Amino acid sequence: MLMDMGAVEPVKRTKDSKFNFVCHSDMSCYTGCCSRSSIILTPYDVVRIKNRLGISSGDFLEKYTYTYIDEVNSHPYAVLKVMDGDKEGCPFVTPEGCSIYEDRPSNCRYYPVGQGIMIIASDEGSVNEEFYFFIRDPNCLGYQGNREWTIESWRIEQGADLYDEMNREWKEIQLRRNTSDQSKLESNKQAMLYMASYDVDKFKKFVFESRFLDILEIDKEEVEKIKIDEIALMKFGFKYLKFILMLENKLKVKEEYKNNHINS
Repeated sequence: MLMDMGAVEPVKRTKDSKFNFVCHSDMSCYTGCCSRSSIILTPYDVVRIKNRLGISSGDFLEKYTYTYIDEVNSHPYAVLKVMDGDKEGCPFVTPEGCSIYEDRPSNCRYYPVGQGIMIIASDEGSVNEEFYFFIRDPNCLGYQGNREWTIESWRIEQGADLYDEMNREWKEIQLRRNTSDQSKLESNKQAMLYMASYDVDKFKKFVFESRFLDILEIDKEEVEKIKIDEIALMKFGFKYLKFILMLENKLKVKEEYKNNHINS
């Protein structure tokens, strides 16, 4: 989420941290938070929303998002557009609430909690640690509610735990790129990262209608699975991201193509 950092409480929280919060349509601030933040989407967010709308990933990205290039790792991210004019705010918010509520993005599910991931040292080497923080939007009345949650019970109630499971590997890729290589990515590599992260329909065509499968050694069972299983295809995209960023070498180039690039 591209949020107002002034609203972020600078205290690292855990899943056991407690807070009070309620949100319902009788509150005067209802849906107000939906007009004050630009949401960075995750790959699973896009899959869920584009299927909810019944459109391709490419059509969804073109109509509802813009691209943000991170200044640190130079990765491209899809950001949900905030509408201007009479319908200022999220394009999916109505006076009655969120029109895609069952398929809303991960950041929306977590609010008023924020989530991050960092690398920490341990006896076994570097490990990834997820952490949490509270977002204290002064316009939000939810914290005045009398229902108590832990962050863990909140994320389960909101379905954020499934989204974390689906997006965890992708988030770790962003973190590893931040720490292992500070060089800027070339535009063609940025385009490949964007496609493999977000444009799952275009990525499927790239895999099956280009020389991709001729050049890379991919297990036949995996090929058949990603042909029919969109989530498997999304996760295969994460494997491809690690390959093109040289983070892992689980994908192997066939011997006769080792001096060539996969770009067609």
